[in-house]
Amino acid sequence: MGNIPSFTLATAAEVGRELGARLRAQRLAQGFTQDELARRAGLSGSTVKALENTGQSSLGSLLHVVLALGLVDAMQDLFVIKAQSIAQMERAERAPRQRAPRRSRR
Repeated sequence: MGNIPSFTLATAAEVGRELGARLRAQRLAQGFTQDELARRAGLSGSTVKALENTGQSSLGSLLHVVLALGLVDAMQDLFVIKAQSIAQMERAERAPRQRAPRRSRR
């Protein structure tokens, strides 16, 4: 986790592992053991361990951990549609529309 990798070309598994590593670093910085964090989050210790080691968890479990670590503000800008300039919006309007290919019926 030394340098912050870009998620642009990462697989889902790689993004998950990186997020798990970041959550582990946050937990350690706050001085919690995995079991203490699990209790605070209302989860099992194995759920926290799996999240940190593999990045695998349900969205609900991830949110419980984020809330228990006080990191919910860090999620504030996730998936927010970014404002575009008027010129960018005009270019997008002029661009030819593309559609997905039709599926063949069998």
